[in-house]
Amino acid sequence: MKKTGAQILCESLIKEGVEVIFGILGGALLPVYDTLPQYPQLRHILVRHEQGAAHAADGYARVTHKAGVCIATSGPGATNLVTGIANAYMDSCPMVAITGQVGRPFIGKDAFQETDITGITLPITKHNYLVDDTAELARTVKEAFYIAQTGRPGPVLIDMPKDVQQEEVEFTYPEKVDLPGYKFVSRGHLAQIKKAVGRINKAERPVIIAGRGIVISQAYNELKELAEKAQIPVVNTLLGISSFPGAHILNFGMIGMHGMAYANMAVQNADLIIAAGMRFDDRATANTKRFAPQAGVIHIDIDPAEIGKNVPVDIPIVGDVKNVLKAINKQIERRDHLDWITQLDQWRREHPLLGHDQGNELLPQYVIRQIQEATQGNTIIVTGVGQHQMWAAQHFVYTKPNSFISSGGLGTMGFELPAAIGAKVAHPEEMVWSIAGDGGFQMTVQELGTIAQENIAVKIAIINNGYLGMVRQWQELFYERRYVDTKLWNPDFVKIAEAYNISGIKVKSREEVAPAIQKAMDHPGPFLIDFVVEPEENVYPMVQPGESLSRLLETPKPEMISSY
Repeated sequence: MKKTGAQILCESLIKEGVEVIFGILGGALLPVYDTLPQYPQLRHILVRHEQGAAHAADGYARVTHKAGVCIATSGPGATNLVTGIANAYMDSCPMVAITGQVGRPFIGKDAFQETDITGITLPITKHNYLVDDTAELARTVKEAFYIAQTGRPGPVLIDMPKDVQQEEVEFTYPEKVDLPGYKFVSRGHLAQIKKAVGRINKAERPVIIAGRGIVISQAYNELKELAEKAQIPVVNTLLGISSFPGAHILNFGMIGMHGMAYANMAVQNADLIIAAGMRFDDRATANTKRFAPQAGVIHIDIDPAEIGKNVPVDIPIVGDVKNVLKAINKQIERRDHLDWITQLDQWRREHPLLGHDQGNELLPQYVIRQIQEATQGNTIIVTGVGQHQMWAAQHFVYTKPNSFISSGGLGTMGFELPAAIGAKVAHPEEMVWSIAGDGGFQMTVQELGTIAQENIAVKIAIINNGYLGMVRQWQELFYERRYVDTKLWNPDFVKIAEAYNISGIKVKSREEVAPAIQKAMDHPGPFLIDFVVEPEENVYPMVQPGESLSRLLETPKPEMISSY
């Protein structure tokens, strides 16, 4: 049966299980949008900026483990997706981005709103397509979803000329893909697994570093079994948060630049590192030449390009971390490592996180702790990037798997609000809190319009310190407090929310925090709280640039640098 390219796109999306598309229409996409009403199974959510569409698709994908879908018109619509696509690429998030393009006869002639979006996104996608044959569209969609969701996940872009959307061809959806050049290893090499088991069984001070790969492969049970069976402490990267129960006795928190002191001490004193689904990025390792100096390294990752890229590895295992851990668990011996865990517990008592229970000032750490207490961890937390992100990583206890959603590799301010939209649309029954900085919030504040129009019941906590906080902290510590253009003149965020018909409240004291959070949770729709916090509160601990994880600043006093 003959169908237009626009109909083929819609039917192909339905066959791939797509339920929601985030996007903004434009001239080069009008045939697709004119066709959408024929397919009520596809819910389209009109965002206010294409970057918001990409971040919403990203948030949707992270909580569902399915490819999120965003769509934008040609030219500026397509280029506005770029930051969100790059964000998904850096954080291994499955996404299919669809862009309109000028008609085939006009390509390469600088037509109105023509942009080479496949060229632009080549470095930030797993693959991309310019569809120049309508008969190939169905196969292209099938391949795009397969590539996005398999191996190491990531974004794939499909660029569709306008006349391809209009042209009629015979429609048959392929049952399978045939991609001889696309291969990935899902099961680890048995000899390497045997070597790893031998090293783990002999280790006296082992540490598991859990990364985002645990979340992607949903290897929560396998990680927990390994940790408990062999009594191995677990630390996590930023995006590995919520891969292991936060209150578990073997959980020693986040490592890295703003990681817990005791987590960094565990890594630096370990004799074996089991790196599971993490890539040894600079924010986690600090100075790689002085990272875990006493430890052998077992590195498990589905992407062979990551193994040995940043840190030398003794036992590389390429494969899906869930499958590899399952195989390791079958052979691993039961151990206790009592002396090692006792030592880590002592370090945890001697080097606690500070800030949430001190003084009468309204500190951001206190706000995070109060959200934790009110929700008891039964929520999804979505953050932007900056100080508020680190406080949310440090001070919230994540009891549910995959309940921490944040921008890691790209560090995208403004991610939090649209990504929270995607998470809430994916799981409307779940409570979703968007924890935002006052700077990042204003980068995507227009998505309040999307929230209002669709009545998406996201709870928004703005940590409002009147600065671009993390940059200000660096200016304070390393640039003699020269606060060049980090001070913000902020609007009244509550009034902005009310202008969108969203309820809100401003909080300036500790006594107001808990009642405000409860009011937000009791409210049936979206709710915004503007927490006006101490303007020059800093994130500690902090590993200074160029230093190793063994030297970190635990308090505001430089003389209090601890060495381990």
